[in-house]
Amino acid sequence: MNETNLTPRQKVILNLINQSNGLFREGIQNEVKKFYKISKPTLIRDLTGLIEKRLIRVGGKGKNTQYFSYSRNSLLKYFDIDQYFVIGPDERIKARKVFDFGIFNKLKNLFSQIETERIEKVQKSFLKQTQKLSSGILKKELERFIIELSWKSSKIEGNTYTLLETENLVKENKEAKGRSQEEAIMILNHKNTFEQILKNRLKFKELKLSEINQLHNLMTKNLNISPGIRKQAVGVTGTVYEPLDNEFQIQEAMERLVHLINNTKNVLDKALIANSMISYIQPYVDGNKRTGRMLTNALLLSYNYYPLSYRSINEEEFKKALILFYEQGSIYHLKKLFIEQLVFAYKTYFK
Repeated sequence: MNETNLTPRQKVILNLINQSNGLFREGIQNEVKKFYKISKPTLIRDLTGLIEKRLIRVGGKGKNTQYFSYSRNSLLKYFDIDQYFVIGPDERIKARKVFDFGIFNKLKNLFSQIETERIEKVQKSFLKQTQKLSSGILKKELERFIIELSWKSSKIEGNTYTLLETENLVKENKEAKGRSQEEAIMILNHKNTFEQILKNRLKFKELKLSEINQLHNLMTKNLNISPGIRKQAVGVTGTVYEPLDNEFQIQEAMERLVHLINNTKNVLDKALIANSMISYIQPYVDGNKRTGRMLTNALLLSYNYYPLSYRSINEEEFKKALILFYEQGSIYHLKKLFIEQLVFAYKTYFK
């Protein structure tokens, strides 16, 4: 799939089609006119270009011709993410406002053969690689990984510690001047949680809801965040999506998530599902995304895959990818970021 070199007008057309269950040419033209002047011949050229790039497909003939998303799995629809966020939350077309339980039936076969082969080309065994290292080198590499994971995952949550300040905190327990104590606690919770995962990684092969709750407890320790499944509604900034507000439905969603992960064979699918769905369900009052990131690492480590530090991820891009998943049910950009971070980990750590 080649989504590069699209014109701004083609990006609008692509997103319109992917936000629908199929559109006629006239309907596309009427919507595009809200953004750009466009003639029928120009629209046909744009549509032909998108078809050639395998970003959309066509169905029917003559007056019954319709244009559809190239992927038949709605989870894998491609959206131009920058174009999508040009429009404010309340104006976005068909942005989902409520949790979709039907998503559990779609979360399978998320990686193409090409994507899997790309990962296999650089994939390394975490156990073999760490056994090759001397105890001194391994200690330094683990320390470096933990520092960078704790820094970046916390930064995604708005933490203002720099990487060097995080290093001083983790290695010497020195809090940075001008930073809050809560920020220091958040970082140290990352460190302690990852160390616990590393010690007990094999138990995550057969996941239990109690273990996810325990991860959340470790990640939010001493941060005045209520433990356990939340009993009240929560909001998400920047989106019209509202997570479930019923404790029993949240519990049901989490139980279905655990069942799905345990019955999914592909390790990459397991990890990506955890990465995206904890944020989507929002089972806790706070600390959901960071708990999801740690659960992702727990699953990867349990199957001897490298964990992710998220060091090179763009925070804004990550947040946009999550909101796109909430509103349009597209996991495309989250998967892209996941693959990039996995490849980054293989190339960066435990050499």
